[in-house]
Amino acid sequence: MGKPTHLIEYEGMLLGRYAHLSARGEQRAGGLERSAYILLSRIRMQGPMSLGQLSEAFGLDVSTLHRQTAAMRREGLAERIADPDGGMARKFRITAEGARRLDRQRAEIVAGIDQVVEDWTAEEVAAFAAFLKRFNAGIERRGGRPWPRPSDGPSEGG
Repeated sequence: MGKPTHLIEYEGMLLGRYAHLSARGEQRAGGLERSAYILLSRIRMQGPMSLGQLSEAFGLDVSTLHRQTAAMRREGLAERIADPDGGMARKFRITAEGARRLDRQRAEIVAGIDQVVEDWTAEEVAAFAAFLKRFNAGIERRGGRPWPRPSDGPSEGG
């Protein structure tokens, strides 16, 4: 592992593995499926979105998103509404139940991260968060699919 980017790749692989294992545990414990967690997070940050907008944002085909949104609707996590801006396409909005479960799962994840970094200084945690945000923003720039951040604008609470 000569170059630092090799170490980033390796540590990123491990982080993905740990996140996957954690998500499997959350799902067994009544948490959200990974796709629902990510979709609901995006809808909350951006507001109601159509299948086309979700497809563009995620880089996924509409049929995949149709299956995922149908599952969320069956669980009462999201609902279809008329476009608030008067457009033709119906949009998906997070429900109160979806917001409640998203908040609960996010709090559990944050609590787990708090335990992992409990022996870090506040400055180290802030620096890691800033570097991670910068790294993700670089990926988003490269892929042409920027994601809204909590400080980027209004959120949709449900």
